[in-house]
Amino acid sequence: MNADERRCFLEKADAVATAAAVKSGKLTATAVVTAALERIADRDNVLNCFTAITASSALAASENIDNSIANNENPGPLAGVPFAAKNLFDIGGITTLAGSKINADNPPATQDAAVVARLKQAGAVLVGTLNMDEYAYGFVTENSHYGPTRNPRDTTRIAGGSSGGSAAAVAAGFVPITLGSDTNGSIRVPAALCGVFGFKPTYGRLSRAGAYLFSGSLDCVGPFGRSIRDMALLYDILQGPDSRDPVCTQRPPELCSPQLNQGIEGLRIAVADGYFATGAEPEAMDAVEIVAKALTNVLDCGYYTEKTTNPPKIGGLATVSIPESDRARAAAFIITACEGGNLHLDNLRSRPQDFDPATRDRFLAGTLIPATWYLQAQRFRQWYRDRIREIFQHTDIILAPATPIAAPEIGVEKMVIAGQEILVRPNLGLFTQPLSFIGLPVLCVPVQRPGALPLGVQIIGAPYSEAVILRVAAVLESQGIISAESI
Repeated sequence: MNADERRCFLEKADAVATAAAVKSGKLTATAVVTAALERIADRDNVLNCFTAITASSALAASENIDNSIANNENPGPLAGVPFAAKNLFDIGGITTLAGSKINADNPPATQDAAVVARLKQAGAVLVGTLNMDEYAYGFVTENSHYGPTRNPRDTTRIAGGSSGGSAAAVAAGFVPITLGSDTNGSIRVPAALCGVFGFKPTYGRLSRAGAYLFSGSLDCVGPFGRSIRDMALLYDILQGPDSRDPVCTQRPPELCSPQLNQGIEGLRIAVADGYFATGAEPEAMDAVEIVAKALTNVLDCGYYTEKTTNPPKIGGLATVSIPESDRARAAAFIITACEGGNLHLDNLRSRPQDFDPATRDRFLAGTLIPATWYLQAQRFRQWYRDRIREIFQHTDIILAPATPIAAPEIGVEKMVIAGQEILVRPNLGLFTQPLSFIGLPVLCVPVQRPGALPLGVQIIGAPYSEAVILRVAAVLESQGIISAESI
């Protein structure tokens, strides 16, 4: 490849294609990483995805990969693939900011977070850390300390949050894969608004060791990427027990990559109605219908549920109602605020002026919530989990919008949905919070809408059904219904 061909390839290629090019000798790992660093240097002054660039260690790691290939050693499935991580993950030698000013006073981390280490062990090369909402409390990545991350699809608009830098870095073509975290929608919201894939696995499926937590009973970590095969490969690499994370499951890994081509024959797929069909702009529901129609055509039959012989349909698929989802969202707000406020209580007392004001005020409110509210929210959580379990006894996959609107402009505080003016910051997670409230696995997929801003659809499964979710997404990707194209 000449220089122009190499640049074009690397801006569009997914991780699997990049690693294949390195292992085959078509490209060196050093060339791939150097190109990524150059793209970041050229454009990130506008987008503001990165808070730190690890150029020297990245180039040293890429040289080691090239040497291992020259010695006929196995460089790993992600050989030479550049990646970046939300700055709440520990990186050895770097202070873990978690989007804050306060943490900047902490000493550097002594070792990498578990998921960062696993990607490095697979041959991926870390090129930097990524911007986020302070302490992961937000859906916008308009950080008062480190500035807003801009959406590569339209730089006047937000990237979403709290993993805004992670989604935008993939959408901009800086790196093919990144790491983020999701408490109430912090992977899915920015993935939807930036037009990339974002995967929130089952709660406890991926180790959070070395990640700065926000709300321990809700927090998950997961990847962003450009393709479904990347999502499957990353999930396969990242999963597995870890005694350092007390909630990390002891279930053995289930490899998803070998299952991608199994199709969806026999799967029972439905669209969430009720709460998930209201409170959104028509274009958000249109995106769901596009996905539903495509799956109906593949299934060649609607969807039959034991409970209803003539169910209402959207795009040819039956609908299912998830009861009390509005209450689930309210309970998630209470738990998030209480756990987050308690975590930061000492600094709220001693350094309130050093918080982002938007974050500080919500943490302070969380410290004032009565314990009885928190306990009642946890009781309701079990009730809601039981209702969802009943639904998944006769449904395999549920579809829902990811966000109520496309990306708002930076600095805009309110949006109008169904004629009602509501706040942007808390309500971008309208459709994500009830699902992470009980730890469900969800993949946010970008729906192709030529000439329009990105919108995402959530593919939701029962706990530990990641392989089924990815199979559904692989069918949609093969039809061109969903794709993540970098700018």
